Amino acid sequence: MIKLIKFIKSKFHKININKNLVLITIAVVSIAFTGFLIFSNNNNASAGPVAEKAIDFMNKNVIQKGKTATLVDFSKESGVIKMKVKTGSNTYNIYATKDGKLLFPQGLPIDSRPKKQTAQNSDSPSASLSNTTKQTCDSLQKTDKPLLEAYVVSKCPFGLQMQRAMADAVKKIPSLEEFTKVRYIGDIVNGKVTAMHGEPEAKENLMQICIREEQNNKYWDYISCHIKDGDVEGCLDEVGIDQNKLNTCMKDEKRGLAYAKEDFDLNEKYNIRGSPTLILNGQEVNESDFGGRSSQAIKEIISCSSKTKPDFASKKLNSEQAATSFSPTYSKNPESSINTAPNNNNTPACAPS
Repeated sequence: MIKLIKFIKSKFHKININKNLVLITIAVVSIAFTGFLIFSNNNNASAGPVAEKAIDFMNKNVIQKGKTATLVDFSKESGVIKMKVKTGSNTYNIYATKDGKLLFPQGLPIDSRPKKQTAQNSDSPSASLSNTTKQTCDSLQKTDKPLLEAYVVSKCPFGLQMQRAMADAVKKIPSLEEFTKVRYIGDIVNGKVTAMHGEPEAKENLMQICIREEQNNKYWDYISCHIKDGDVEGCLDEVGIDQNKLNTCMKDEKRGLAYAKEDFDLNEKYNIRGSPTLILNGQEVNESDFGGRSSQAIKEIISCSSKTKPDFASKKLNSEQAATSFSPTYSKNPESSINTAPNNNNTPACAPS
């Protein structure tokens, strides 16, 4: 402001003009500039309560339990309020109407064609397979050695359903084991693993993680036993798990907790919200587009994402939907009492209540 006044004085000084006119001009400019600053501050201030309301809504209804969304910055842009939000190590933008009644997880520019969003390159709440385009064998990214990761929790009936489909696929085609991996959804709070269905599930998740990492050759045998009726002690004995090694792993933060943290960090990276969620080569894949939760669909997804057609590609597996919850058979589908919510694939999945 001071520089502006000096500039006006210097210009008027060079011409012969009434000094009073100069002072009046400076006063008018000063009032106008001050008014602009007041209007600008009030304009931004009005966006503050809306931004805070949006963050509060996200923390109560969107963000995974144990996580917190924080507001980094906000501004008015293109008729809406743009907010920069941070969750864990991820930063992304969300948008809200000025009246605070509608919240938008993403904004797509219509002046140019937006890039297709994948779970790999976006950390926003809409990162999980937001488009509705049906996936096909041809549309899947091809690689020399595909990896299909299933994100589950161990007490979710639909997580058990996915584990059952994968276990059947690996049993029928043992070589599929090198192309599949089960990861777990959760968090670490005060040095303890947490899960959406409470402490028993958190303990079982950690147990399965330790078996996966340190007794891997017995992992699928344990899963195949556990999904029948959830008899943990009986399955540990039946499969021949080294329980001393298992217990040590679960108590050692440099082992069990470290393995679990790797899974949970990937939860954030891919914005995993429901059990089960499939990630193929770093991108979310919709199992419904390949036959649903069946061993045939698992085999099909892996075959379709291989650059070279694998030997097992033509082998037919079970195309029936695997049973949900605990079941002694592949296709039995008992009732479940666990609260569930649909995932982004419009297929049943467990999600935080």
